[in-house]
Amino acid sequence: MSGTDSARPRRSRTGGRRAAFTDAFQDGPDAGSPVAEDAEPDPFSVARNIVYRQLTASAKSRLQLARKLAERNIPEHVAEEVLDKFEEARLINDADFAEMWVRNRSQTRKLAKGALRRELSEKGVDQETAAAALEQISDADEEAAARSLVERKLRPGTDLADPAERDKTTRRLASMLARKGYQPSQAFRIVSEVLDQAAASDA
Repeated sequence: MSGTDSARPRRSRTGGRRAAFTDAFQDGPDAGSPVAEDAEPDPFSVARNIVYRQLTASAKSRLQLARKLAERNIPEHVAEEVLDKFEEARLINDADFAEMWVRNRSQTRKLAKGALRRELSEKGVDQETAAAALEQISDADEEAAARSLVERKLRPGTDLADPAERDKTTRRLASMLARKGYQPSQAFRIVSEVLDQAAASDA
């Protein structure tokens, strides 16, 4: 299936929501007001267009969108009203965003819960919402992801019978897991177990 074909249903769903959202906005501050050709752009329209473009590119949290509007010098009261309208239309939903973020980042980057929690916090997702999204990852899932990552990153031909080489490999792989958000004790344990299994299979 081509990229164009796979995108069509998404545009259709978004188009329906966008139409409902546009209808809901008809009672906005400038509804029905004539606009002169040389008038300044309506900040509400500018803000809506910015948010639409951001959401078309990828899902965003409310805070991410608020930051983007601030970068474009949209007045705070305008930004808040526009974002409220998008939330009412469920085009912005931090809970849905958090679930999607956790699912994608845990699968593609093999990030542990700690790292995912920090990323969600940076994007303005509150602790309760983040905790609910993180429930979709079990401790077993997290550990399996770490093991898979270590096995994939273990360089073929590594001489694990050489203490110096094994120590170097252990530190490299444990540091990698730490950067992914795994606790040091967990990282060293998983690496040690994977190396033991690799050494046994080579014996």
